[in-house]
Amino acid sequence: MITRADKETQVKAIAEKFAKSKGAFIVDFKGIKVEQVTSLRKKLHKSESEMKVVRNTLAKRAFANHPAAAKAFEGSMKGTNAIVFSYGEVTATAKALSEFAKDVEILQIKSGMMDGEALDAKKIKFLATLPGKDQLRSQLLAVFKEPSAKLARVLNMYVEKQSAGATAAAPQA
Repeated sequence: MITRADKETQVKAIAEKFAKSKGAFIVDFKGIKVEQVTSLRKKLHKSESEMKVVRNTLAKRAFANHPAAAKAFEGSMKGTNAIVFSYGEVTATAKALSEFAKDVEILQIKSGMMDGEALDAKKIKFLATLPGKDQLRSQLLAVFKEPSAKLARVLNMYVEKQSAGATAAAPQA
């Protein structure tokens, strides 16, 4: 049996994890084998995320310090739940969860939260389709680079035509 002090410690730990995280997801893991949960935790670790199995009553107490989380997760806290805290890119965590849910159909992604906004299952699936931050940066840099690259190609063609014309017009000895 868990003592009152242990419960308070767990509530405090959950509240601290919410404060540090950029996003969070509630997943139902009932029926998943231990090996599969271990595999999921490893995938989440790569995306700077952590899965914590919590009691619903303790999680609800931790939500008291975070009203946005309380609102986002109010209908999801039934059954066997785990909270996935995303400390890095939230899209990477959503991708990891969605890919794992495709392989292990028992896993249900109930709801999520990002930047204080509630996410339902549809929004989480859409979030999983978005490119990561590094990929978006490279796409943006490519867009910035393209006009100057086109200008350089046009100037090179002009210089080549000028030099070709100068050699053709030069008298031969």
